[in-house]
Amino acid sequence: MPITGGCRCGAVRYTLAIDDLPRGYACHCHQCQRWSGSAFSLQAMVPESVIALTGPVVSFKKVTEDRTSTQHVCGECHGRLYNTNTRRPGIAVVRAGTLDRSEELECAFHIYTAFRQRWFTLPEGVPAWAEIGSPEEMIAALQGG
Repeated sequence: MPITGGCRCGAVRYTLAIDDLPRGYACHCHQCQRWSGSAFSLQAMVPESVIALTGPVVSFKKVTEDRTSTQHVCGECHGRLYNTNTRRPGIAVVRAGTLDRSEELECAFHIYTAFRQRWFTLPEGVPAWAEIGSPEEMIAALQGG
């Protein structure tokens, strides 16, 4: 079954050239809370090369001292689809809510939990870091290890 998704208005659709849904992760940082308008952002990392888009996609860059993040949004509804980051070349961070089968995603870990909403209880047995885990720890969690 193909992995497909799109923006909230339907003007942009995408297909991920992968066999299975990727494992997701939750980020509780303030920036993700503001972007999502919610308690956290659920997202999934995939190789950028597997994304095929149709429709009016607009991209813009956010430059900080140590990286450039490129946001890819629908040109009609401005729904955020995914971003890339110069610190992770070739990796796209897909907004999990844009996946057609988002309810099937498994959350592999939680990051920036020091900023989580206090009413949200972290699930037992799922890795969580007050800020961010090491790349090795996060990759292992995404791979189910």
